[in-house]
Amino acid sequence: MWSALFLTLPTQPSAVRLRIWRALKSLGCGSLRDGVYVLPDAQAALFDPLAAEVRSHGGQASVLELSTRDEVQRAEVLALFDRTEAYGQWRSEAQALAAALPAMEETEARRRWRGIAEALQALRRIDYYPGSAAEQAQAELDALRQALDARFSRGEPVAQAPHGIPRLDPRKFKGKRWATRARPWVDRLACAWLIRRFIDPEAHFVWLADPAGSTPAPRGALGFDYDGARFTHVGARVSFEVLAASFGLDADPRLQRIARAVHFLDIGGIPVPEAAGLEAVLSGLREVHADDDALTLAAATVFDALHAAPGAPT
Repeated sequence: MWSALFLTLPTQPSAVRLRIWRALKSLGCGSLRDGVYVLPDAQAALFDPLAAEVRSHGGQASVLELSTRDEVQRAEVLALFDRTEAYGQWRSEAQALAAALPAMEETEARRRWRGIAEALQALRRIDYYPGSAAEQAQAELDALRQALDARFSRGEPVAQAPHGIPRLDPRKFKGKRWATRARPWVDRLACAWLIRRFIDPEAHFVWLADPAGSTPAPRGALGFDYDGARFTHVGARVSFEVLAASFGLDADPRLQRIARAVHFLDIGGIPVPEAAGLEAVLSGLREVHADDDALTLAAATVFDALHAAPGAPT
């Protein structure tokens, strides 16, 4: 069963006509003919605000139920929602990034990857009848992320299965050695700041070139943000979010604000206003500081400022 929107748009103002057309496109409607648009019945409510706007400007709009008489008609309607061509265009963009990856700088490569990930997310939102093309696209996005990590972040952790994160007593984690991958980027830099600022002010960091291979963490060191580390990705949470939850810091709205930016920059997702500036500043600091301890100290001042920034939740 489908819902069909029958429209007669007002001739004026032209801005209304343009806005309605853009909205219909963003919804991924099928078009039976000019002025008749279709969505699966489960999404029928999405037509309501468009119909109301058309009527308010003197146009005509009706939303009716649509059924098909036989399998031939049903196939014709389903064909209106075929996203194969859109997935093909998306794949071309993904393959272009894969081809350019060996010569790209990390900041630009990760920015491009996030854009491609967001484009796939937007496409899947309007793929009402997903099939093999959607599965292939997701697999290619995952493979591209693996290639990105192999190029810039060897040892990037694979998320553990979602589970309850046990609450830990920070008093038992003082004066410890904390190990992670060398040349830290956003998630590791944020973790290091969180550890020193809220968990272990006397923390000593050990930077590992290959924690899963030739340079494992020293005995007794607390690992973070690599495969096998005590604190690493869990489900949809990045290491910073896992650390915050482990030590009861995840309810702090200022830290939530930072966590959203770290999450977006590390694995994509919902964009946040702070992300672009944070990425630019941290990228510059990586160019300035070849020593990881110096980089961590410099980045800490950035996170301190972001935590205290005017307008941050209190």
